[in-house]
Amino acid sequence: MKTEETTQQLDKIQELIDKIEVGMLTTMESNGDHRSRPMQTQKFDADGCLWFFTSRSSPKTDELIQHPDVNLSYADKDSHSYVSITGTASIEDDPALKEELWNSVAKAWFPKGLEDPDLTLLKVKIKEAEYWDSTSSNMVQAYHIAKALITGEQYDEGEHKKVQV
Repeated sequence: MKTEETTQQLDKIQELIDKIEVGMLTTMESNGDHRSRPMQTQKFDADGCLWFFTSRSSPKTDELIQHPDVNLSYADKDSHSYVSITGTASIEDDPALKEELWNSVAKAWFPKGLEDPDLTLLKVKIKEAEYWDSTSSNMVQAYHIAKALITGEQYDEGEHKKVQV
């Protein structure tokens, strides 16, 4: 059951992901190696799930079936915002959700549109999320880093939370 604090933290994570948009999805290959690739986030739903378009024929589809535990990482160096998500992935074929999420950019990967037989959805149910977010400007951050270097005190990097879902 989600607490009010967990809900607020998930709202913060959604805000960061919505700004960053593209995450790096890390899966495990059959030989145990990890592989990451960029994925455009389509939706962060109220149940704590992230949704992506993907190809049925993609190697990641087989990797997810064999090893559904994944990591998603998001980074925006300009705003100093970072998110790391541990979750369980599944391949879903929901025509209504595909239609809801469809956008013109997706057509670059799926030229046949919603009728493309290779088009499917990848769902990541969040188990744990961690984020770092600095609301300070680059100039203020540079000042605090310089101050930490001069004084020997540790630099305070901003807001940092770990959320169990």
